[in-house]
Amino acid sequence: MSVDLGMPAAPPPVLAPRRRTRSLQVGTVQVGGDAPISVQSMTTTVTADVNATLQQIAELTAAGCDIVRVACPTQDDADALPAIARKSQIPVIADIHFQPKYVFAAIEAGCAAVRVNPGNIKKFDDKVKEIAQAAKEHRTPIRIGVNAGSLDPRLLAKHGKATPEALVESALWEASLFAEHDFHDIKISVKHNDPVVMVRAYELLSEACDYPLHLGVTEAGPAFQGTIKSAVAFGALLRQGIGDTIRVSLSAPPVEEIKVGTQILQSLNLRPRKLEIVSCPSCGRAQVDVYTLAEEVTAGLEGMEVPLRVAVMGCVVNGPGEAREADLGVASGNGKGQIFVKGKVIKTVPEHQIVETLIEEAMRIAETMEDVTGEPSVTVG
Repeated sequence: MSVDLGMPAAPPPVLAPRRRTRSLQVGTVQVGGDAPISVQSMTTTVTADVNATLQQIAELTAAGCDIVRVACPTQDDADALPAIARKSQIPVIADIHFQPKYVFAAIEAGCAAVRVNPGNIKKFDDKVKEIAQAAKEHRTPIRIGVNAGSLDPRLLAKHGKATPEALVESALWEASLFAEHDFHDIKISVKHNDPVVMVRAYELLSEACDYPLHLGVTEAGPAFQGTIKSAVAFGALLRQGIGDTIRVSLSAPPVEEIKVGTQILQSLNLRPRKLEIVSCPSCGRAQVDVYTLAEEVTAGLEGMEVPLRVAVMGCVVNGPGEAREADLGVASGNGKGQIFVKGKVIKTVPEHQIVETLIEEAMRIAETMEDVTGEPSVTVG
């Protein structure tokens, strides 16, 4: 039995082929190689508060987070790592600054990876051999996380500021120290708060090595600004096939980072699309309140997991065409809406019934897909 729901028969087009990088295993998640681009975030709880941290990790997991990072600035945080790493449903990365001893603690705790910042770990270079040995024994990858705000003073003096060249030099220097001890399970990030500087740094880095790259615009700002910065920077790099895992850094709850990161990848066909709302920006031709319709439909279908494109259109110019191209849609005008399913008008309803009708039809399609696959395909609420 098959049901025509308008799903693409061939893989959707992408902007560019992925740059081939080394592959490493972060817990259950493959990073690099031909693996899908993963989405990360970082908890905002005090790591020592195990229950609060695990609760936030559970929320991130439900939102689609693939890998989570936790801060480890104190011994109490280090002591909490074994329980967190063991009970988390997704791989946990320990974020280490200043104290090399916590790197060893994180490795022993069973963390899926450890992030180190070469710019601010005291006497870190003297510990590379020991860290490489411990990480190799436990098969624990290391992320070398260079950040413009904490660049090594020696490189600041040499370059004058956190230039793309300075960020890349810092990362490659640290990677070379590990390579001297035959340790290569490394991924690298070179983050800057300026998307232009950040993009150039990653371009230079991708030319200089084949380590998997973790993309991020650091301190990107509040939700709106940070979303824009991250989207343009990631888009510029992914257009070149650069990037193996991403984190959208927002001054907002971590779950929002996952929503934005996931949507960026879905928009570029780098992650299977789920619910997509196509809605017009409204104009003088609109004969219905498109803003409210789109918001109410989006809210009513929140949590839907099926790859469904829903068009909410407000006039007769582009409305019918967009509605026909979508899996489900409405072309509105004169106080009523024509409901389309797979390009065919199935009914016309009064304006006040448009939202209810679209949600009902979306649920019907989702249930049909569930009947075909035998697996749950939607959780709305």
